[in-house]
Amino acid sequence: MQIGKVIRKYRKERNMTQEEMANCLGVTAPAVNKWENGNSMPDITLLAPIARLLHISLDILLSFREDLSTEEIRNLLQEMDDRFKGDSYENVFTWAKQTIEQYPNCEQLILFMAISLDARRLVENVPEAEKYDDDIQNYFIRALNSQEEAVRIQAADALFAFFSRKEEYEQAEKYLSYYSIQNPERKRKRADIYNKLGRMDDASRAYEELLWSEYQMTSMVFHALYMMAMKENNLEKAKLLIDKEAELVSLFDRGTFYEYSCKLEFATAQKDVDQTIYLMTKMLESVDTIYNFTQSPLYSHMEFQEIKEEFMTNFKKSLLKCFQDEETFGFLVGDSRWHELVKKGV
Repeated sequence: MQIGKVIRKYRKERNMTQEEMANCLGVTAPAVNKWENGNSMPDITLLAPIARLLHISLDILLSFREDLSTEEIRNLLQEMDDRFKGDSYENVFTWAKQTIEQYPNCEQLILFMAISLDARRLVENVPEAEKYDDDIQNYFIRALNSQEEAVRIQAADALFAFFSRKEEYEQAEKYLSYYSIQNPERKRKRADIYNKLGRMDDASRAYEELLWSEYQMTSMVFHALYMMAMKENNLEKAKLLIDKEAELVSLFDRGTFYEYSCKLEFATAQKDVDQTIYLMTKMLESVDTIYNFTQSPLYSHMEFQEIKEEFMTNFKKSLLKCFQDEETFGFLVGDSRWHELVKKGV
């Protein structure tokens, strides 16, 4: 912000007229008007008195602040959008560049202006758009060094897109290191690069690993929502969520065992004898299929540990022991089907 704009802003905040300010400083009202319109600058000996009068520091008066407020950043971005409506890209770019030079340490402003400038030249088919490459890339890199993680990730994302458009995929991939390892976007973008480079096995494996992790996360979310619905005694919603979770199992080829097991908790909570025994039976019948997903074409590029027969036998025994728990399944006591099921198995 130029010094004249600073003076106008804080003079108005003090509810002071130009004439009142001029009288306090021993100058004329037209002199103050010229400062505010950028037609002249205050004498250097007046800078400290102006700052004291407006209750601001010299740093603010001279626009040496490290950062801008969120509102000020928003206003500058809005001004840039307004300029685009009536001016050429080149002129707006020059204005944006000058604005950034006034606030060289405001990384958010630099990032958002660079993103807007980059997008505009693509959408509007700006002639010789590549001549702005160096400046825009430099702005992204400056934002990449921010202390704020959100700014760094947005800058890395912008640079990834920047180099991907230029088909410089190895350079684009370098910026994925700025994403958290837990961020699925890191793996998805890397898979995209593998795909474009023709590394189909690597791309397939990365996409399949995303499917795998997405199932686990989505399943946990469904179950959390189910638990909330049960806590609120909203049985209709709880039933809907359990059915959706079972559909999810089928969609991701996780096996019929899990389709039955996710429904057992609801049937048990309802003390639905027939449904509970039916689900127990189906789970025991389908124990041998719990690792069938390893043969699914959805995960054909992933490697899974070989499952030993001993493990499956022990798993089935544990399942039967669980079904014998009268604290959970006491409502089944006296039903001959349950006794036969848990004592002998299927």
